[in-house]
Amino acid sequence: MLLGVNIDHVATLRNARGAGYPSPVEAALVAETHGADLITLHLREDRRHIKDADVFAIKQAIKTRMNLEMAMTEEMLANAINVQPEDVCIVPEKRQEITTEGGLDIVAQQDKVADYVAKLQQNQIRVSLFIDADLAQIQAAYDVGARVIEIHTGAYAEKAAHDRAAELARIRQAAEFAEKLGITVNAGHGLTIQNVAPIAQIPQIVELNIGHSIIAQAVFLGLPKAIEQMKETMFRARFQAT
Repeated sequence: MLLGVNIDHVATLRNARGAGYPSPVEAALVAETHGADLITLHLREDRRHIKDADVFAIKQAIKTRMNLEMAMTEEMLANAINVQPEDVCIVPEKRQEITTEGGLDIVAQQDKVADYVAKLQQNQIRVSLFIDADLAQIQAAYDVGARVIEIHTGAYAEKAAHDRAAELARIRQAAEFAEKLGITVNAGHGLTIQNVAPIAQIPQIVELNIGHSIIAQAVFLGLPKAIEQMKETMFRARFQAT
């Protein structure tokens, strides 16, 4: 199972003081040196954490894959074509939200999403759609030409441990359905070392993208140890499931 380390909140810390540190580029390099299989970052429309210059610098510096999360706008399309990340994950975005709330509604805008996906794919960029664990949305993702999805695990993560069974079942069903369609299944949002194990045990999920909890743990443990801790938790859960 692959781990994408999201380094957005290193930029959040930098921007809090308007300083030049800590460096998201350095964070990306430390992450890939210590076990990250890819580097994830979200260039938001309001540039609240990652800036345009960060995206270009990280793309030039890293040897692993870049997974660029972005809204479905013409500005972001031009940026992605210019930067040429290996992967783009299209996410819904609201200016007032603290973090991404829910998945992309493909069903309501199927033609628009299909056109956007095609333009990215024409530029040799693999496209993932960040969606809820909903079978209609997964079918729509397939119909618009996407062959990768990232299941939004926020609803699962926000529930108390004893209340997660229904959400976990929905995610498992969604992952199984997607795999049958030939879609690669990733997952992420709100995952921590306390709640990641049941998600890691779903065999159809091949990649997790995790940021906030890893950066938070890094405050106490250092980034290398925080990544190691997350990967160990994921791998132990995966091994126990086989």
